[in-house]
Amino acid sequence: MNAQELLQEISAYCRETGLAESTFGRRAVNDGKLAARLRNGGRITTETLDRIRSFMQANRVPPELRSSLLLRGHGVMRSNGLSARTPLPPRAVPSEASPQRHFRFFDNRQKYLLFVHTCSEKRVVAQRVALELAGLSPRPPAVRVFDAGVGDGTVLARVMRAMHDRFPTMPFGIVGKEISLEDVRLTLQKMPDRFFEHPAQVLVLTNLAYADAPWLGGRSPGLDQRLVWHELALSGTSAHRFEEQIGGLEGFLADNWNATIDPRTGTPSFDRPVVLVIYREDHRFLLDQVIPRRGAATADYDLVIASQPYRARAPLAFKARRVIAPLARALAPGGRLIAVHSYGHDPGQEIVQRVWPGDDPFVHDRHDILRAVKEELGADGRDLVFNAFADNRALFRYDMDALPGELADTIGTSTLFAAWNAAVYVAQVEDDRLAAAVADGGYLDATREVLQQHGGLWFHDESYVISRRRQ
Repeated sequence: MNAQELLQEISAYCRETGLAESTFGRRAVNDGKLAARLRNGGRITTETLDRIRSFMQANRVPPELRSSLLLRGHGVMRSNGLSARTPLPPRAVPSEASPQRHFRFFDNRQKYLLFVHTCSEKRVVAQRVALELAGLSPRPPAVRVFDAGVGDGTVLARVMRAMHDRFPTMPFGIVGKEISLEDVRLTLQKMPDRFFEHPAQVLVLTNLAYADAPWLGGRSPGLDQRLVWHELALSGTSAHRFEEQIGGLEGFLADNWNATIDPRTGTPSFDRPVVLVIYREDHRFLLDQVIPRRGAATADYDLVIASQPYRARAPLAFKARRVIAPLARALAPGGRLIAVHSYGHDPGQEIVQRVWPGDDPFVHDRHDILRAVKEELGADGRDLVFNAFADNRALFRYDMDALPGELADTIGTSTLFAAWNAAVYVAQVEDDRLAAAVADGGYLDATREVLQQHGGLWFHDESYVISRRRQ
């Protein structure tokens, strides 16, 4: 039996019994990351295989008893005298082909916006990114930055302010990738003030994939032929005038910045590739070498920002090959790529594990990812430096905002809901599992207990840097 066949058998068993894969691994062989390791090419001994098969055989629920033994919430399943407590979904588990099964958690708008407005992650990440500006040595014609996941634009806008403070007279060339129409709208709302304070800059937004976005074009001629390239030269000299003109892009965005859901993977993809270029008309002459030309754009970025660019539970090979490796190739000599992802080991993860014991979405740390990226790049990575750093620099904390009185003996319902939302958002818990937990009702008790135990709620992020040597 190869790893893929074993994974299929484990997945089928977990669907049948309602177990999470991490819980299955922990109970079968005392390894909650068993399935993740198999997906990443890990191997097991014949003894471990026998233990896995024996566990499934001993704990399989007969079909005729399944409907009577599966209970909503924390149900009890008994087979051959063994029992296991596990949250069970109130409805059928989605099939392998269902987009819900492959739900890309960071595209859930309601949870995302509530998280952004109740937690300080965006501000803290922007501060961490701004530290990298001291290590840049920009070359003409501009300081070039690529944001590999703009989101609502909060991190990018803060970094742009820090850039102006450090390089007040240098032109900027800033490219941001974002597939979500809603996020592009939110980002553009933050830009009028940026163009007023720092007029010598070009802002480019695109929905292209990681392999194409840094170069603003596809590797295949077919993609370039479909590409919608739109330029907006802002007139006037006030933020108000800029806001009016940027607001006028609403029709263009509604017509072109649309996404569809891949029925196989559940991940969004663009209907049509788009590049939107914005600059001030009164600085066109100065920015002539910074404004990208269709079919002739270059990468060579001084700074690449990759804040939460992949799902924590995604395979290691995907993170390395499809996300970080293309971004590393886009670095200029002396350029720096800073990546940030969730780390766990915090009260937020405690809440999740009280509801789903043994669940751990943070399967790859910075060392795993850097090793995989280095292997993926091969000879292309000879002039790159992979910086994992010590924990005191790589790890940082952010908090859920709450007034001291809100975390007293009696915690308000809105605070509990905000804390629960933040915990499951960071842990990237899928909606089918969330429905089961909410139906059970114990999730708010778990949230309240953790908040009272720690006097608040905070999370840990992890960062690493890939830099290209100066020529």
